[in-house]
Amino acid sequence: MTDPVVGLVLEGRYRLEERLARGGMSTVYAATDLRLHKTVAVKVMAEHLAHDPTFVDRFTREARAAAMLSHPNVVGVSDQGSDQGLVFLVMELVRGRTLRDLLTARGRLTVAEAFAVLEPTLSGLTAAHRAGIVHRDIKPENVLIGVDGVVKVADFGLARAVVGTGQTSQTGGVLIGTVAYLSPEQLERGRADARSDIYAAGIVLYEMLTGHPPFGGDTPLAVAYQHVHHDVPAPSAEVPGLPWAVDELVARTTRRDPAGRPLDAGAFLAELGHVRKDLGIEPVPVPTGRSTAGPGTLRPTNRPTRPRPHDRHPSDPGTAVFGSQRTDRAGRTSMLPTVGPGATMNVNGRRPAGLERPRPGVPQHIRRRRARFAVAIVALLAITIGAVGWWLGSGRWTQIPQLVGQDQAAAIDLLQGAGLDPDCCEEVWSEEFPAGVVMSTEPGVGEAIRGTDVRLVVSQGPERFIVPTELVGKPYDEVVAQLQESVPVQLTRDDEYDDSVAAGLVVGFVPAAGTELRRDQVVTVVVSAGHAPVPVPDVTGQSPEQAQANLEALGFTVARGEDGRSAAVDTGEVMSVSPGPADGPAPYGSEVTVVVSAGVPLVTVPDVTGMKEDEATAALQAAGLTVDATKFFGNKVRQQQPAAGESVEQGTAVKILVAF
Repeated sequence: MTDPVVGLVLEGRYRLEERLARGGMSTVYAATDLRLHKTVAVKVMAEHLAHDPTFVDRFTREARAAAMLSHPNVVGVSDQGSDQGLVFLVMELVRGRTLRDLLTARGRLTVAEAFAVLEPTLSGLTAAHRAGIVHRDIKPENVLIGVDGVVKVADFGLARAVVGTGQTSQTGGVLIGTVAYLSPEQLERGRADARSDIYAAGIVLYEMLTGHPPFGGDTPLAVAYQHVHHDVPAPSAEVPGLPWAVDELVARTTRRDPAGRPLDAGAFLAELGHVRKDLGIEPVPVPTGRSTAGPGTLRPTNRPTRPRPHDRHPSDPGTAVFGSQRTDRAGRTSMLPTVGPGATMNVNGRRPAGLERPRPGVPQHIRRRRARFAVAIVALLAITIGAVGWWLGSGRWTQIPQLVGQDQAAAIDLLQGAGLDPDCCEEVWSEEFPAGVVMSTEPGVGEAIRGTDVRLVVSQGPERFIVPTELVGKPYDEVVAQLQESVPVQLTRDDEYDDSVAAGLVVGFVPAAGTELRRDQVVTVVVSAGHAPVPVPDVTGQSPEQAQANLEALGFTVARGEDGRSAAVDTGEVMSVSPGPADGPAPYGSEVTVVVSAGVPLVTVPDVTGMKEDEATAALQAAGLTVDATKFFGNKVRQQQPAAGESVEQGTAVKILVAF
């Protein structure tokens, strides 16, 4: 049947030439851009969804998310709009196949080939994560492999920008995604961040190595349960001989606790590089295979144009929309109408065979057959009435088992075995119960009606907080602000001298940074008071240059004061320092003043003329001078040299003439 959309020209620019693929929510066409004269891919939203604001918003979000990215490993989106009742977006046309097509043809890849595909996939995903975008639907259908070997990430229809919490969340109670690749936190809480994409990429790596996803089941819910409650098995269990380092890489990237996975695609890519280097895996070309249709067109969608029965692995439940949709094939989503309780309808309005009255002339063997059928109906009704009576009496009651102290998975198994539904799980911190152990239930142990929801309260283990080690060496005010925002502990301050850390910076913590702390535990922030004070050495008698070098070596700055005079220190040597040794330690880096001796002290020559010789001698010696007396007859000083009032150095000889 001819597609009625083929041949339309959207917005006077994009002429739809050929339908490439159809999915549950959109159809992809090869089109000609009449303005630029090039071939592009046009994704058109399914008609029955075009009037649903939720899906239109998703479609528009894909265009905006992809348009934000410019990376060789991301399918580029160039335009988006609506025309003639069609909502569409325009993207680059990639010639080749999807990773799903490749796995269908090959079964599984070698380690080198899997790395060759995963590395550019993570490179494109890294660009998205660095732009604050979480893809939320990483799977083989959304990894495109061009005929030239270029790998591109496609279909950002579920992408959302990361908000302040670093996570995206669902809205409206509907979780959309491919359940075989959804992370436990998406399935349990509907929340996703970059680590959720890491989980999906780890599942894709597992599938490339083994040829199928790790978990299978008859329903999406069965697969979801395994993602939440079971670790991804080692690929080597399926493919003996795979290196243990590859098993470890798959295990690290698919941990159920997102905190244990690489932070984002860039971190995953770095770990992949380390494993490649450790194992000595040489780069190989990206496996492109050969399309069954020749040089075909690889379109950014989730399904081949004509799915074959073997396109879907038995364990792949495909894309599931929990709450209002189902998936009938891998990668294709369709709407599931709500089915409520109602009266049982007869086929074509006719009475069921065997309940019609016998008509005259009906053969005897037919009447006997109808009689036996009526007896069977009566017996069935009796059994049904008895079963209903038993159910209304005691059959609908069951015992809630003792679950406190049980592991979460074991408790769920016990509840389901008792005909009860686990409401799992409220997680709280506990000093008494280990992580993952049931602490309490609501209702508790006792009778309950089958099908009752039993609320499980599960321990997260002891609540602990850690002061980051990188806070050491930062300013005190900055450290306190960060701790008050992120670590609920009580802070005290202790200042200590530290010769290697500047004043005001944090030296350390008590208990030490990196130690696990309880809520409201007292943590002392040790702050540097700067270098400890330094004792001033005795540098008297040293040359000014030597004294300055010795003081500066201890961290002091040196100033030279006005020269002084000292009888005890030779001329040109340091006679005093301020502050001095007797003043105690001085602050590190403070200024010390040295005074250099200019000679012995100066004294003023007293006037001794007219004095008796012995009196004059005593007066001159008391002034620190010596006496050189010349005597004639008599006992009085008649002359002196130097003259009275002159300043001379202490110890200078004063000549006196003693006569009548």
